[in-house]
Amino acid sequence: MAEKLIIVMANTDTRNGEELGAPIFQATVAAAMEYEVDVICTATSGRLMKKGVAEKLFVKEGSPKSVLDFIKDAHEAGVKFYCCSPNLDLFDMTQEDLIPECEGIIGGAHLIGEIMEDDECRVLTY
Repeated sequence: MAEKLIIVMANTDTRNGEELGAPIFQATVAAAMEYEVDVICTATSGRLMKKGVAEKLFVKEGSPKSVLDFIKDAHEAGVKFYCCSPNLDLFDMTQEDLIPECEGIIGGAHLIGEIMEDDECRVLTY
């Protein structure tokens, strides 16, 4: 049985809050089930790791909880969030621009290595 879940948010459009709920919620549930969970934010979803972005986004209009609140809940449950290295250039970010819940920056080789070399790993993509 797999011990690790990697959720890759690559096609999730941060301009549409409805798209952000499922991957973050599923990451939280998996962490609560005591799986090791990494969420890799790449392409457009890399914006979520930039300070000031996720706190302005909402899964449902009128909700008191922002996407940042959901990220904080997931992080508290044990989920590790990462920003893909090309996002720094794409969105004019530095490491100092990342939210505290972001564990760090990883590249494509790291992600592919994790997936291909770990038989105890499963991947979901959004």
